[in-house]
Amino acid sequence: MIREYSSYPADLDDLPRMMQQQCDVVVVDLDSDPEYALEVVESIYACGSATVMVCSAKADLDLAVRSMRAGAREFLTLPLNPATIGDALARISIRGTSNHPARKTARKLFVFMGAKGGCGVTTLAANFAVALAQESRQSTLLIDLGLPLGDAALNLGMAAEYSTFNALENFGRLDASFLSTLLARHSSGLSVLAAPSEFPPSQAPLDALDKLMAVARQNFDYVVVDAGTRMDLKDARFFDDSAILYLVTQVGVTELRNSNRMIGQFFTSRGAKLQVVVNRYMPQTLLLDDKQIEKALTRSIDWKIPDDYATARRTQNAATPLALEDSSISRAIRRMARKACGLPEEEKKAGGFGFLGWGRSKKKVEAEEEPSSPRHDILSINPASLGAKS
Repeated sequence: MIREYSSYPADLDDLPRMMQQQCDVVVVDLDSDPEYALEVVESIYACGSATVMVCSAKADLDLAVRSMRAGAREFLTLPLNPATIGDALARISIRGTSNHPARKTARKLFVFMGAKGGCGVTTLAANFAVALAQESRQSTLLIDLGLPLGDAALNLGMAAEYSTFNALENFGRLDASFLSTLLARHSSGLSVLAAPSEFPPSQAPLDALDKLMAVARQNFDYVVVDAGTRMDLKDARFFDDSAILYLVTQVGVTELRNSNRMIGQFFTSRGAKLQVVVNRYMPQTLLLDDKQIEKALTRSIDWKIPDDYATARRTQNAATPLALEDSSISRAIRRMARKACGLPEEEKKAGGFGFLGWGRSKKKVEAEEEPSSPRHDILSINPASLGAKS
């Protein structure tokens, strides 16, 4: 069985379901968007069910090394020829199509941002991270970027020796080993990279943030970022389409106005990757109904976190995570976490030897099955004929 996809998957969350088609080899074209293509490679590798090969018109050594680190087993240079493909398939057959343990989930990044200070971003991000670690039982990291004085660790009742500043000021030598020495561990199993307790002497460059996120995502199944109200970070790489952004707001004139502006100017194209969270929601006391709120937001509300001031105040004063209590707020947060780490529905697996090719766009995937062939002829995947990136 041979399948060809004319575009990259629009959502990396779709990959586990797509990999249930039981293909042995996946070929990914790198040239349209190398950064996103490498994330696709890493996600396929994480599924653990197929061997990944990549192809590019450029014989770029750095790109080849990064591809191998992401999980690719073969780097093919375009134009392809039957002999090259035959040799690659022979090597794969000898090594076996899967020689690493399958991961239960593809890695995901969740970014929490507020429409206005005081919306409760840190409380939601910290407790979401705790719930995510418990519900998924996967490695989860919370990064507090609420500089200069974020309080995510304080919300969880933690005292951290090191902070994001230590990671960012030494980003040139930042790797998995160094990052691990900076993390604090919560009793829920959550790892936390806290904000500094004092004003940092300088602003970290975006390159440092990009390096921190890259290392974090390579070593944790889930990374949760408390970005506060820092729109100055909107050009950082972790705000790209691979991240799920939770925009936290409240039902107030200022909050709804800010949310409208942020969605219209920065987040219109995110689609399902943007989720609007209305915090402290108490419909019986609001002057606006849901239709009016959604009209102001220009999109639907994804999550409503109820207003339970007494519980929130008590847990904050006691430095106890809301997610570990049984309250209306904790139940809403845990529903968010379960949705975030949910596995796709089982689908009937197809048999046969096959491979997938993803082309040059992040548009919604449209797959067309090709007739079976006794030859493994991947020249039918012509990168020049694939859809252009939009």
